[in-house]
Amino acid sequence: MNTTPLILISFTAIAAALGLLTALRPELTRVRGGKIFAFMALCILPALAMWAGVNEHLERSTSTQFCLSCHVMADFGKSLYVDDKSYIPAVHFQNHFVPPDHACFTCHTDYTLFGDYKAKWRGVHHVLVEYLGTIPKPEDIKLYTAYNNRECLHCHAGMRKYEETSSHHKNPEMLAQAASNQLSCISSGCHDTVHDVANLKDATFWTPKENGK
Repeated sequence: MNTTPLILISFTAIAAALGLLTALRPELTRVRGGKIFAFMALCILPALAMWAGVNEHLERSTSTQFCLSCHVMADFGKSLYVDDKSYIPAVHFQNHFVPPDHACFTCHTDYTLFGDYKAKWRGVHHVLVEYLGTIPKPEDIKLYTAYNNRECLHCHAGMRKYEETSSHHKNPEMLAQAASNQLSCISSGCHDTVHDVANLKDATFWTPKENGK
């Protein structure tokens, strides 16, 4: 159970109550104990409430639901249900190779808020475009930089299936090149069908069963 929202509400309520008391009874701050009380009410508790709020929203922003909450990302969410084993995100999502509730974040760990300062600025840019700019079509959305094999290898490196698959030995250096990012895992001829949102109209989709039915 996530207790952060409860902590946030508690800190906010206590800070508001103590802040109101300090405003209504300013004479309390004339003594040392009153000054400590006011400092707690006006500085410490609001800071704790802010910390709890930031922590809650950071955690929420790693969820698949959050990532797909923007309308423009709807087709990317739809692509997770394509009934075609060549669609890499779909295979990982449907078979729980990645946590379904955090599927986007698992495969894009350095995206926007969670990346370097450039990625964080791109995240701010996305928000501005969402509210003030011209939202691109889903098929026009591209990664800013080449996909890093690290996102694949933090799960697949060391796996027997990965290391012994015959297609991974087309040349003796293939695994080493993938490990060093010289050869992309999603390069042409490898696992090159990713979300492919431009062709979803021609796809068939898997419907998950509910409650085992």
